[in-house]
Amino acid sequence: MNDTLDALYPFLAGGAKDPQAEQEALCESVRRKATHSVEVKQDFFARNTEALIACARDLAARYREGGRLFTMGNGGSSCDAAHLAVEFQHPVTTGRPALPAMNLVMDAAMCSAVANDVGVEHVFVRQLEAHARAGDALAGFSTSGNSANLMRAFARARELGLLTIGFAGGDGGEMRASGLLDHCLVVETDSIHRVQEVHVACYHILWDLTHTLLADSRGHAGGKTS
Repeated sequence: MNDTLDALYPFLAGGAKDPQAEQEALCESVRRKATHSVEVKQDFFARNTEALIACARDLAARYREGGRLFTMGNGGSSCDAAHLAVEFQHPVTTGRPALPAMNLVMDAAMCSAVANDVGVEHVFVRQLEAHARAGDALAGFSTSGNSANLMRAFARARELGLLTIGFAGGDGGEMRASGLLDHCLVVETDSIHRVQEVHVACYHILWDLTHTLLADSRGHAGGKTS
């Protein structure tokens, strides 16, 4: 590891940069990161396969009864919230129906108004109070599991009768410890990048499982054997 660092940052040791050594060090850095990414994914899914299936069953049940999905997150996690909502609204697999999903970060005017007037910890709560109803679901993303505005929203969601789903990293933080979540899927690593990479794979699989379960229900209801 020291040789790799010396090649990337020779000025720290008072040396000149060797282009070939730099290229080799960069290649090694890519290999290490790719290997770590695969290892973290394998560990997560080995630990959480049944939990992910249980989450999909509960989400499918909400959709089956006419419920909707709300998503939320901050910073990079807000991009995951947006991505998950788009997956359900605009399914890329032929034959799968669009399902109602609303990204609570999408309205910049609403988020900035609430953050300015009463505080950023209320930006998701206010929208849930306006739009959510019993039977809906709320999914939130936080790499630390400690985002205060998510925790307030999860608490209000439970009061409103929503299914609560969390995607977290590290030790799960408040999302895991609070008892407010019906499902808390935790990527147990301190690397924010690895956490976010696993979250993407996780909600893609959640989307696929949910549609599969809903398709099975429709086929059964119609007397089909699909």
